[in-house]
Amino acid sequence: MTNNAIPMGQSRTVQTRLVLPPDTNNHNSIFGGRVLAYIDEIAAITAMKHAKGHVVTASIDSVDFLSAAHVGDILEIESIVSSTGRSSMEVYVRVVSRNIETREEKLTTESFVTMVAVDDDGKPKPVPAIYPETDAEKRLFETGPARREHRKQKRELPH
Repeated sequence: MTNNAIPMGQSRTVQTRLVLPPDTNNHNSIFGGRVLAYIDEIAAITAMKHAKGHVVTASIDSVDFLSAAHVGDILEIESIVSSTGRSSMEVYVRVVSRNIETREEKLTTESFVTMVAVDDDGKPKPVPAIYPETDAEKRLFETGPARREHRKQKRELPH
């Protein structure tokens, strides 16, 4: 840990949403695009808290839709900065749905989003390093370099 590193938990952000009929498709399950919008929004908020300034979305590296959320379900969306570069931040986002009647809780979506801190001219600006404090944070933090390398290799593939 470097002297200017800050705890990962400082960036933790939680949002709660209710799945309403306009958010859903003909199966009464939430549109994937709506969930993506929630993920992008919370990732930006989380990165802004860490960077103490403006950010832009560089990539949504992975989105795994694991189960559906339906009309009336409550979504709990939680995110945290899981890795940092010079100006980039990897944000881990987890979406859990809860059926209010049955109390069933299920992981619906997990995602990694890369955000970049920018100055007033839109140029990348440095962000502080992070360090983990909990076991879950340690797992995310320790696997960050492998995900960063995977993203780098994808960018180098011919298009």
